[in-house]
Amino acid sequence: MDIRASLASQQYAASRQAAQPTSNNEQKVNSFTGVAQDFAQTLQNGEQTAMAALSGDADPHALVQALAQTELAVETAVTVRDKVVEAYQEILRMPV
Repeated sequence: MDIRASLASQQYAASRQAAQPTSNNEQKVNSFTGVAQDFAQTLQNGEQTAMAALSGDADPHALVQALAQTELAVETAVTVRDKVVEAYQEILRMPV
């Protein structure tokens, strides 16, 4: 058996799996999960930096930067929540 043919079939199988389309809902769930995990990680990093600053282990500049990132993440989450609630209320106002 030709080794090149074997390698080619293995590469084809690997690339075929990577190129398979995923459903639109699956992509939305994956992206939402990623965003939620990033949000939680940002909050956790800010909390860890604040705890380190209280014990004197963190640089004040790092604390300010972590708190700014946390504030931005929370403001973004609140804005998204407000938009979702507004859209829901608009749907409820639609005549049937």
